[in-house]
Amino acid sequence: MKLTVPEMSLVVLVGASGSGKSTFARTHFAPTQVLSSDFFRGLVADDENDQSASADAFDTLHYVAGKRLAAGRLTVIDATNVQRASRASLVKLAKEHDVLPTAIVLDLPLSVCAARNAGRPDRDFGEHVIRRQRGELQRSLKSLEREGFRRVHVLRGETEVAEAEIAVEPLRNDKRELTGPFDVIGDVHGCAAELEELLAELGYADGVHPDGRTAVFVGDLVDRGPDTPGVLRRVMGMSESGNALVVCGNHEQKLVRALHGRKVNVAHGLAESLEQLGAETEEFRRRVHEFCDGLIAHYVLDGGKLVVAHAGLPERYHGRASGRVRSMALYGDTTGETDEYGLPVRLPWARDYRGSAMVLYGHTPTLEPEWVNNTMCLDTGAVFGGKLTALRYPEREVVSVKAHQVWYEPSRPLDASRPLGGREPAVLELADVTGKRIIETAHHGRVGVSAEQSAAALEVMSRFAVDPRWLAYLPPTMAPCSTSSREDYLEHPEEAFAEFRAAGVQSVLCEEKHMGSRAVVLVCRDDDVAYQRFGVRGGGAVYTRTGRPFFSAAQNLELLADVRSAAAGLFEELDSGWLLLDAELLPWSAKAGSLISNQYASVGAAAQAVLPAAVSALETAAARGIDVTDLLGRTVSRSSTVDSYRDAYRRYCWPTTGLDGVRLAPFQLLASEGASYHDRPHSWHLAALEKLAGPRFQRTRTLAVDLLDEESVARGVAWWEELTGAGGEGMVVKPAANLTRGARGLVQPGVKVRGREYLRIIYGPDYTLPSNLERLRKRGLNRKRMLALREYALGLEALERVARGEPLWRVHECVFAVLALESDPVDPRL
Repeated sequence: MKLTVPEMSLVVLVGASGSGKSTFARTHFAPTQVLSSDFFRGLVADDENDQSASADAFDTLHYVAGKRLAAGRLTVIDATNVQRASRASLVKLAKEHDVLPTAIVLDLPLSVCAARNAGRPDRDFGEHVIRRQRGELQRSLKSLEREGFRRVHVLRGETEVAEAEIAVEPLRNDKRELTGPFDVIGDVHGCAAELEELLAELGYADGVHPDGRTAVFVGDLVDRGPDTPGVLRRVMGMSESGNALVVCGNHEQKLVRALHGRKVNVAHGLAESLEQLGAETEEFRRRVHEFCDGLIAHYVLDGGKLVVAHAGLPERYHGRASGRVRSMALYGDTTGETDEYGLPVRLPWARDYRGSAMVLYGHTPTLEPEWVNNTMCLDTGAVFGGKLTALRYPEREVVSVKAHQVWYEPSRPLDASRPLGGREPAVLELADVTGKRIIETAHHGRVGVSAEQSAAALEVMSRFAVDPRWLAYLPPTMAPCSTSSREDYLEHPEEAFAEFRAAGVQSVLCEEKHMGSRAVVLVCRDDDVAYQRFGVRGGGAVYTRTGRPFFSAAQNLELLADVRSAAAGLFEELDSGWLLLDAELLPWSAKAGSLISNQYASVGAAAQAVLPAAVSALETAAARGIDVTDLLGRTVSRSSTVDSYRDAYRRYCWPTTGLDGVRLAPFQLLASEGASYHDRPHSWHLAALEKLAGPRFQRTRTLAVDLLDEESVARGVAWWEELTGAGGEGMVVKPAANLTRGARGLVQPGVKVRGREYLRIIYGPDYTLPSNLERLRKRGLNRKRMLALREYALGLEALERVARGEPLWRVHECVFAVLALESDPVDPRL
């Protein structure tokens, strides 16, 4: 006997003591799926037969079962469960988590149960207990379905138990194996001509798409329109041939009740459908009845990435089955109130949606389809004179055709059909970023953020950062190259070249490392684009790698105006109303003036004041015959290193007044509408950004190096020596192809190779003294490197999400995670 069990189910084993429930459970289910009352008694009382501990044991069992069901995991309850009250609590638990309760009854003879218990010394209760349990079981057999069990399997006798097979099957709404592509079509409402026009626009011929696409209808095919039979004939044909999926709408539900002969209110277009179907054959009406009666309330498609339900569906109901889930999918949730048109006021479930699956739905007509937190309503009121709309998935392309006329006067104007509270796409909630979080990235798997890191990031974000609606991206920290073994050098390009060669990279691009501050520039073509796309006015933002503004609001607008003017050609070329740029803002003193004055200049000034005097005093002592040779030599050396130290940081300073003297050196075009560009080589980025001409912009010098060519490598080393010898900071070495994967996963997007003199700013004037340099060679780099890769992956994920037009909270969780990881205790000098 094959027993079917839904994949998302609470399985309740029912049987007297000795009927073999535990053996059955061990045979047919994984150990982790089975929750045994005996085990939980032992867990709470150290004795599996301590009946006085049963209440606590079942409390604990129900708690664990609830956690499993909340996660959608098949759960089996191994207990006698012969009493109705004990089963009732389990049926209630299943309903609370919207899973199907299934009963498997082991109805074995009294003699078999008694014999088995007699062989178990821990079961010393008499036969009368088993007799009582079997009596309760027999009285329960006819009522199990009425109690709420959706499936009941009864095994009578040892043979049936021994020969039973369990078949775990997915729910009917689980179509995760279907990956599309799909064309999801909104409420048709009997508009057959518009449906045919839309299908033709989508590329279907006689209901079949030449590229194998599948149409998915969100329900409400019937009522109100001029040709409900024509719509049903087309859709049923497509469904029967495997070219369409259809979810049930509330109008199909009502039509089925009417066709069943039940008393229904013949309103909202049902009268028209019944009249039109009345002119069809009895056979056609029978087919319609069977088709509509068999429709599923919602589908989960493409590995769980897409959910289609008539009225939408919050994440906690995806893939589940219960009366509550079906009602939510067909009708949505309401406040219980009615608006001025007499229609129910609907709760804004989409505004609060935070699920990863895209949810497409209809039910409540709107003028235009729009994205709200990765959900979209596709009912654009075709029957009311609006449009019939589809969304191509996964392309996210909206396709619409206009209604031929107003077929049915709406009770409420389409522009008044927004849910309670309106659309608030740019609202973040504290729960979006707080606590321990796991972010799934496309290029580096899961990246974890601890609660402590989140708290640190929240402090920065809430007190110092720009408006989070502008924060589409934060750049990753940059790892230094491996420590050099060369005498007098801590970093050298040979190590960077060797690292990339070992990772399988042949071509790298060496970019001049500007003497400035990392800056992200989000610029919009105009204020309207800024508001429509990001929900905030101001034209854009210029911010640091930790999300803080560089300038005052007025200066920000002035700088953005310069960028906007220079980028006019790029806006047109990329067909985008906004651009996101990675850049260096020069000079460093524009951002770090107080740091230079308080930390670096003060050290230099103090050393310059003290060391010459110390040298003079030691020289006087030496003239008097005191042996201070070693100390004098060290002091003279330190005095000269201080001069080099002051020269190093002074190169990063030049006078600026407001924005006068401030320059931008953009080196990467991160994203624009519909596209992120990490798959383009760095040469493409630099060529595109060279079009940003004007006194505000500084070019980034580069050199291409072939790592398999010794002469090319030597030129790279010589170029670095030239840059650093002239006082430059050094260079960044990047894979020429940009995003690169090696045998071990993501390759570092770039490593910095800083010059010998620049490193004095980082490690202090005396770092080149042999004893100090030897100590610094032992610096640990792995933590910094791993941090750089995690932040890089999060940044890429943010760029892809913002380019796809995903909701703010989805983009911001990646951005926020980068900031959270910055709180890691990593040596800031690296």
